Amino acid sequence: MALVSGGFAQAAGGEVDVARLGKELTPVGADRAGNKDGSIPAWTGGDMKAPQGWRVGAPRPDPYGNDKRQFSIDATNVDRYKDKLAAGQIEMIKTVPGYRMDIYPTHRSCGYPDFFYDRTRKNAANAKLADNGYEIAEAIGAAVPFPLPRNGAEVIWNHKLNWKGEGFVAHFASYIPPKGGDSIGEAIVQDEFEMSPMWSPSNKGLADARGIEYQLLNVYTAPPSIAGDATLAQYNFAKPNDVWLYFASQRRVRRAPTYQYDAPVLNTENLEVVDQYFQFNGPLDRYNWKLLGKKELYVPYNTYQLNSPSQKVADVVKPKFFSRDLTRYELHRTWVVEATLKEGMRHTFPKRMFYIDEDSWTILVADMFDAQGKVWRTAEMGPYMAWEIPACVSGANSSFDHVSGRVLLDRVIGGGKDTDWLAAREGRLKAATFEPDGLRRATTR
Repeated sequence: MALVSGGFAQAAGGEVDVARLGKELTPVGADRAGNKDGSIPAWTGGDMKAPQGWRVGAPRPDPYGNDKRQFSIDATNVDRYKDKLAAGQIEMIKTVPGYRMDIYPTHRSCGYPDFFYDRTRKNAANAKLADNGYEIAEAIGAAVPFPLPRNGAEVIWNHKLNWKGEGFVAHFASYIPPKGGDSIGEAIVQDEFEMSPMWSPSNKGLADARGIEYQLLNVYTAPPSIAGDATLAQYNFAKPNDVWLYFASQRRVRRAPTYQYDAPVLNTENLEVVDQYFQFNGPLDRYNWKLLGKKELYVPYNTYQLNSPSQKVADVVKPKFFSRDLTRYELHRTWVVEATLKEGMRHTFPKRMFYIDEDSWTILVADMFDAQGKVWRTAEMGPYMAWEIPACVSGANSSFDHVSGRVLLDRVIGGGKDTDWLAAREGRLKAATFEPDGLRRATTR
């Protein structure tokens, strides 16, 4: 694997290192400069302003919609670009008929508010992991906890605490195309509410967050066979996660203490496990996390068209993958983290590789391997700017199973409405939503 230097093996804290933020490093810890051949430009602050005339709630325009495609990577030329592809991407290009990656000019569009940068700078000096090396012990929220990471666990925490505003409400559908057919399958429609005390700009740390990492309520609204079913999850810092499940047919709320790690996600036909959701979530205790450095990678990025509610579902979702015409790939620098299963631990995936965007700390590509070292699943998720927050956020994502040849296409908002990223800030989403009584209220509306 060809790794590039920059920002690696830095000492945590210390005046010299912290002073690099906002200078040769961006305020969130990325390399400010472009790469040697200019295919990755320098970061100049991100594209923080919405296109003229856009208003919150309207379909989000693509500010780069006039860019010309530079080239495509497909089965005829994939070996030429293999040094800038993940193993699973190469496998998909070689084995999935019609799969290609269209490459566009790189735009380092991600940016955040000044208060976010100020708080990130404080974390650079003060945040730390616990003595066990994988739990977080100290950090303030609404910031990157470890902009100068020393190890893989710190990088993964940067993803897990990725800031998307104070809390949001999303309405989307998932699709699992049947194997061997041309159908995209039935829409699995969901309302999702997410919030975290760690996302508040006034958060003072883990204690102030009452030990809560983040909270999620997911309610299925279609098809009729599962309409009304719901999941309520509270992710905790220093104790097991709390999960409650509601099945409309039983009209009962049940605690589900084993619904984590590699437990299959409900209604995904075993194509996603719980800690795959949003690329990775939940406890880090079952893996060793090794930071390998940085790698230039072709990744989904500035995914405005794929995440536009004005798109028709049939134009977005295809039987094996998201539309190749709507999925934009760019060359970006990514942090590379290798997760290997600890001795004595068990998990469906003995090894995982994560490629994390240096500008947004989002896992853009994740490869999961079987016991023989063969790539089993490949997941992709691309960011775009939500100017109203402002922050880089993500939506539509895919998880392809190389063994079964099937795919889960998740968080599709085509034909629906955009995510309400200001729901918590403007009072449309409250903490009471994430209590067991809130689960009952949500499922009996």
